Amino acid sequence: SLSYRELDEASNRLAHLLAEYGAGPGECVGLMMGRSADAVVAILGVLKSGAAYLPIDPAHPDARVEFMLADAAPVVVITTAALGERLGGCGVPVVEVDDPRIDSQSCAGLSVPAPDDVAHIIYTSGTTGAPKGVAVTHQNVTRLFDGMDVGVELGPRQVWAACSSLAFDFSVWEIWGALLHGGRLVVVPEQTTRSPQDLEALVVAEGVTVLSQTPSAVGVLDPVKLSSVSALMVAAEACPPDVVDRWAPGRVMINGYGPTETTVYATISAPLQAGSGVVPIGVPVPGAALFVLDRWLRPVAPGVVGELYVAGRGVGVGYVRRPGLTGSRFVACPFGAPGARMYRTGDLVSWGPDGQLRYAGRSDEQVKVRGYRIELGEIQAALADLDGV
Repeated sequence: SLSYRELDEASNRLAHLLAEYGAGPGECVGLMMGRSADAVVAILGVLKSGAAYLPIDPAHPDARVEFMLADAAPVVVITTAALGERLGGCGVPVVEVDDPRIDSQSCAGLSVPAPDDVAHIIYTSGTTGAPKGVAVTHQNVTRLFDGMDVGVELGPRQVWAACSSLAFDFSVWEIWGALLHGGRLVVVPEQTTRSPQDLEALVVAEGVTVLSQTPSAVGVLDPVKLSSVSALMVAAEACPPDVVDRWAPGRVMINGYGPTETTVYATISAPLQAGSGVVPIGVPVPGAALFVLDRWLRPVAPGVVGELYVAGRGVGVGYVRRPGLTGSRFVACPFGAPGARMYRTGDLVSWGPDGQLRYAGRSDEQVKVRGYRIELGEIQAALADLDGV
């Protein structure tokens, strides 16, 4: 375990070493690690250096890792000794988390990053066959917690479980939901998340109070065993009513929605009630504005399906090295001040009679698998590269 003081000092030392490699504002640092306390130290160290962190899931195939490194061009990659050999030919300097040079660095703080500096770059599936990196700022992340009501007080008494891949932006909510409020963060080992029984045992043993899961993941857990969980956030895929019927009684359960481009959540539902039927994706989080528009960018009437556009303080910078794609998805907002932008989600929604949004599907060929966005064009491009296909 780590105290806040130990986390602060360890991340400061790492930040000083990363600065020697050129880490700073406008740069990024790769992070190829599974979930661990060391990974949390590494994330904080990168941010303190002024750079953005680029999470690379060790489960990714080598070709995807190589693409991300070439595309994002990190100045250095942090990894473990076990994973270091996979980065041998990438042409990027590598620092292992147990590098003895870290311990000799100063534990003094560095300059504080600016709110508009990029905090992280998370890659999502791309329509043309190549993944695309979404750049999100510190201000985008911190606004996530500005007045958002999840039904429980976010503070030192809460125990959060970090269950998500660092390359999945749900992890941003889990990590900072705990650390920005003085809570305790339980970093769930990779092997534990693969076993519902092991995950249940850990949640019980650690007294986890705030749990964030996809509906399909929480659907295989037992709500009776997990009585310590007072707040359950589900997101990243459509939530079936039967999951709400099982999980909502006895706790606050909220359904969230938000593409990576709008920083984790653009909407959250009112606390869900068993027996309510279709599960809404909710209303705008504080600082967000939602527009349901037709093909001519005109607002549609309540109950009419249109495409969802998201504006406000959660809208990210855009796509790394993709100015054309950024311009087509992050568009001028005709409903805001001059210079305001809104993100075109591609999601079809309608306003319900209770003032909450209902999800109605996609306007393109994107699908979701266990919460991950998959562009069918990326699969088609990969198949086309195979001999005989």
